[in-house]
Amino acid sequence: MKVLVINGPNLNLLGLREPHIYGKNTYKDLIEMIEADCREHGDEVSFFQSNHEGAIVDEIQAAYGVYDGIVINPAAYTHTSVAILDALKAIGLPTVEVHISDIRTREQFRHFSYVSMAAKKTIAGEGFDGYLHALRVLREEE
Repeated sequence: MKVLVINGPNLNLLGLREPHIYGKNTYKDLIEMIEADCREHGDEVSFFQSNHEGAIVDEIQAAYGVYDGIVINPAAYTHTSVAILDALKAIGLPTVEVHISDIRTREQFRHFSYVSMAAKKTIAGEGFDGYLHALRVLREEE
């Protein structure tokens, strides 16, 4: 399987950003964990992180015909971005949405996800392990 992992705004600050919510591990730690899991399962993985909505949309569009699936943590764009939703719907790749924290137990405005309308599953509140769960979901799709 060839998978693209997309992370949205402020996830590059993992370890620094609100460690009481997101933990003390860094974005680099997250990448290394996912790479190790993909090596173990014979998967190819690429990563993209941006703080810019349009860049994320461009990356989603570029994934068409290249990847077998997408794991996406759209971060704050989860709750605001119809553009990311539309891009995911347009390319039609199996997509799993991930959130490190449980968005359903946080502020009310975080409870709604546009991306969930295009995702085959939303995984929230499992910390970094949620990304590994998302990869398992995509593998089951194969």
